[in-house]
Parts: sequence; C-alpha cells; structure tokens
Amino acid sequence: YGNFVTYDPPLTPLTVLLWVLPLAAIVAGGWIIVARTRRRVRIRQDVLADAIPAAGPRAGWGVYVPGVVMALVVAAISYSQTGSYQQVRAWQQATAQTPGLLARALDPQAQPLNEEEMARLALGLRTRLQNDAGNVEGWLMLGRIGMVLGNAGTATGAYANAYRLDPKNRDAALGYAEALTRSSDPEDNRRGGELLRQLVRSDHTDIRVLSLYAFSAFEQQRFDEAVAAWEMMLKLLPAGDARRAVIERSIRLAQEK
Repeated sequence: YGNFVTYDPPLTPLTVLLWVLPLAAIVAGGWIIVARTRRRVRIRQDVLADAIPAAGPRAGWGVYVPGVVMALVVAAISYSQTGSYQQVRAWQQATAQTPGLLARALDPQAQPLNEEEMARLALGLRTRLQNDAGNVEGWLMLGRIGMVLGNAGTATGAYANAYRLDPKNRDAALGYAEALTRSSDPEDNRRGGELLRQLVRSDHTDIRVLSLYAFSAFEQQRFDEAVAAWEMMLKLLPAGDARRAVIERSIRLAQEK
C-alpha cells in the first residue's frame, strides 16, 4: 500500500519490501515442498533399488501444509513490520471523527481542539476534499489548521486551492499570501509580497492585510514600506488600542535599520 494515507508517492522502499517478502516466502515454501518430495523419492529409490516401484497414491495435503504455513507466517510478519494497517486504521478513525471535530472547531463555545485532534481533523478534511475539491471553505479550514500545526506544505497547498477556486475571496488571498511569506523559498516570499501589495491597493484599510504586509516588508528588508504600512495602521487604530505600542516600537526598529 505504501504511505497513501499521507499522500506520499506510493512507490517507497516499504512498498517494495511489502510485496517482495511475501513473494520470497511463497518461493521458499515451494522450494521446501519440492525438496521434501525429492527427498522422499530418493529414499524410496534407495530402499527399493532392486524392485520396480509401484505407482502409489499421490501425496496428500499434509505434504504441502508446512510450506503454506511458513509462507503465511512470513507474509504476516512482513506485513506487520512494513504494512500501513496502522495508518489505515488512523485514517478510518479520523474520517469517522471529522464531523464532530469540525463542529467543535467551528463552535466558539466548545472546548478548543488540541494538536492531536487538529491533526486528525486535517486528515479527515483532506480525505473529504478528495471527493469535494471545489469546496472553498473546506480548503480554507485545512489551510488554517496547517498554519496552526506548522505544516507549511499543507497550509500552502490548501490556501492555493482556495485562491485558485475563488481569487476574489479575501480570506483565501490573505491566507495564501501569509503562507507564501512564511516559506523558506525566496521565490515564494516574492510572490507572497506581490499578492499582499495587490490586497493593500484594493483596500488600504484592512488591518490584517497591513499588518502582514508590514511584517513581510520588514523581513525582506524593505524598511520604508514596512514603516509606511505601520503608520497607516496607527491612523486606523483607536487611541487606546494596545497594539499601538507594539507598532510604534516596530517603526522605531525599522527606522534604525
């Protein structure tokens, strides 16, 4: 089976081992059967060398039982060591628990999901989305979970799908931009910055967009752009907002660069 539950390429060393070991066990079992049969024939020929052997009954099933049992035992051991049954079981459990976990995640009054529950929800959502790839909200939820879990691949892929399906969806665009700016790939950072600039041009009063844009510009050492975005945020935030102090410190730090 390979690691298909984790959506890795199915041809892995474990996959090869999973199929080679049972085949080797079958070959070994067949060899044992042939060897036992030849040994019996040799013994009979030695004992009855001067006699014409009479045609006896064909060997019963008992002759084949040891080889078959050995083949099955080796196959079972190899599967227990290399198979993906534990992953399959976890996948089945995650799929069954997805509705309840999703309801909790969407209910602000419910107990928050822990990391293990979020991982199961991500697996269940990913399975659902294989059959419902046009569900923008599903991809957005998977992207958010990927960000919380620190899984850059899951987050970027999910937000990319949501943005591709609905480029005008601001949550999808902002999530995709954030995932790109947090990537270790400079090209992703560049694309994320460009997407953020587009979002700022379309609405320069969105605090979330301005905050992410300022952070991205600062990380890429575009300090003038970062300061401009933070100053815009100061104009939008009320006087008593606790975020103002953090933004003012960030502006001073950027100006010192």
